[in-house]
Amino acid sequence: MKLNAKTAAGLVGGKITGNPEAEIKGVSKIEEAVEGDLTFLYLASYEKYLETTGASVVLIDPSIKKGNKNITYIDVENPNLAFQKILTEYFNNPPTLSGIDSGAFIDPAAKTGENIAIGRNVVISAGCEIGDNVKIMHNVVLLENCSVGDNTIIYPNVTLREETKIGKNVIIHAGVVLGGDGFGFTPDSDGVYRKIPQIGNVVIKDNVEIGANATIDRAAMGSTVIGNGVKIDNLVQIAHNVVIGNNTVLSSQTGVSGSTKIGNNCILAGQVGVVGHIELADGVIIAAQSGVSKSLKKPGKYFGYPAKEMTTTLKLEAHIRNLPVYSQKLKDLEKKIKDLSEKLNN
Repeated sequence: MKLNAKTAAGLVGGKITGNPEAEIKGVSKIEEAVEGDLTFLYLASYEKYLETTGASVVLIDPSIKKGNKNITYIDVENPNLAFQKILTEYFNNPPTLSGIDSGAFIDPAAKTGENIAIGRNVVISAGCEIGDNVKIMHNVVLLENCSVGDNTIIYPNVTLREETKIGKNVIIHAGVVLGGDGFGFTPDSDGVYRKIPQIGNVVIKDNVEIGANATIDRAAMGSTVIGNGVKIDNLVQIAHNVVIGNNTVLSSQTGVSGSTKIGNNCILAGQVGVVGHIELADGVIIAAQSGVSKSLKKPGKYFGYPAKEMTTTLKLEAHIRNLPVYSQKLKDLEKKIKDLSEKLNN
């Protein structure tokens, strides 16, 4: 089916300015788009590309001025979300995999659902349960008693340790390790660290996406739990017994220490570090490279190390930048006081 501006606008509920028959052959970033491309614009910082872009159709925030007459515009309140919707409907081409490869091993004591696809060198151990429409790609290993819910996709080289539970509609990217031992050690009287057995598991609920090479440790006891709709970026580390609430997002290189509880609808930006045994309330947003050293009991934006409310941290940073000025002012004041004191004494 050919895609044009009229069809795209109908899909996202947008209003067209320009040629409704403008053909859409591909998608691209606004600064790289060529004729036939669809792109989107919602940030003011990208308006500079509107006059030079080669795109035929632009999804645009209604508040942005439409100066380029060669473009067909589609006004939508959320161009980013609208672009995602069109991508999903017309340009999403996931890797194909069908049937069960002859090089896969499925233990006779495992249960498998309908319409599954299993790649080469996959190992599915005894007691595992695989739901319907599941795709498990090459070199994936599931140890004993794992379960994978319907419509889940597991990309190559993923390891699920024993007892790991995966919900429905989950996407797990390459290199992920779920259920590795938590970092549990205790020193004896000689200062030698003794391993504490990690006998819990990992539970991933529905509609979760886990980025490449992320790691989620099994609980020491009980479960490490990732809530519904959580999105985890590449290279994230989640320690044992962590509980993450629904629809929370963790960006790349974030690390969460053991037994911490993170609420619903939180955002942890890149390289955030969180200490163990604390709680973050629903709706907490942590800016990049922050360190969270204590519980945050109310929603809001936090930044810095240790992480404080954003407005407080920005004020502190402004004062730190002005320390040389403050220092000079103090010196000038001290000199004035000294001069006045000498005059009075004379």
